[in-house]
Amino acid sequence: MIDLHVHTNISDNSLSISEVIRQAKDKGISHLAITDHDTTKGLQDALHLGAKMGVTIVPGIEISAYDYRRNKRAHILGFYIKPGHPSLASLCNPLMESRKQASYDMFQKILAAGFDISWEDVLKYEGGTGVYKQHLMHALLDKGYCKTIYGDLYKKLFHRGSDTHPRGLAFIQLKYVDALDAIRAVREAGGIPVLAHPGQLSNFDAIDEWAEYGLGGIEVFHPSHNEENRLKSLQYAQKHHLAITGGSDYHGFYGEEPVELGCSELGQECIDELLLRKQENSRI
Repeated sequence: MIDLHVHTNISDNSLSISEVIRQAKDKGISHLAITDHDTTKGLQDALHLGAKMGVTIVPGIEISAYDYRRNKRAHILGFYIKPGHPSLASLCNPLMESRKQASYDMFQKILAAGFDISWEDVLKYEGGTGVYKQHLMHALLDKGYCKTIYGDLYKKLFHRGSDTHPRGLAFIQLKYVDALDAIRAVREAGGIPVLAHPGQLSNFDAIDEWAEYGLGGIEVFHPSHNEENRLKSLQYAQKHHLAITGGSDYHGFYGEEPVELGCSELGQECIDELLLRKQENSRI
């Protein structure tokens, strides 16, 4: 069993790298992709710990991107990337810095709304690349303002806004990187760019264009995908000869829905395909 979409507390999982790898080992997972948001920090440690524990770590990333042609968010996974590669750093570091400022500004909005938490209450959950909304919610949970990370209070504070629901009172919109730049950066870092959960973010109509630009795979198997999403993802993968991947998108206590590590639908053939594509990429 493998899992090609897992986070740690380097970004927005409640668990550390070692805790996540230990869980993977206990579940019999042979290959685990660490794909923290917009950073490769911690991947060298993960590779070392994985080797010690008998879990093969696939060095990865999940880039918070945007499809500016269609006005939709898009997440681009990168597998077998080189940790710390300049192309990824130059693309993602400004995004991480803007997220840090946005998170502090959201914290100030929460204080202005009358909630009694301190920045220190929030920072004790931050794991290395800045504060996420989950960390803010965890501090509020500790003070008894809510009973879960996700619920009515989360919506009140952080809803993105829609025709039927107002924007959350503390929500601040980040400016994400262009999805095409994300695909390019992953390839320059020696990796395989894969479109994450296209059904969740309604990205199917971009796949034809992105496949021509260099997209290497589609995440077919994801907890948010129903049978229709899986079938549609598979059809696009077959149409463009893209790698088929899948993963739990594991966030520990910070997951919106309870999921377990592991993707039983995939096996060694998925890893073999990704490694073959990595070799092809290195020859271009």
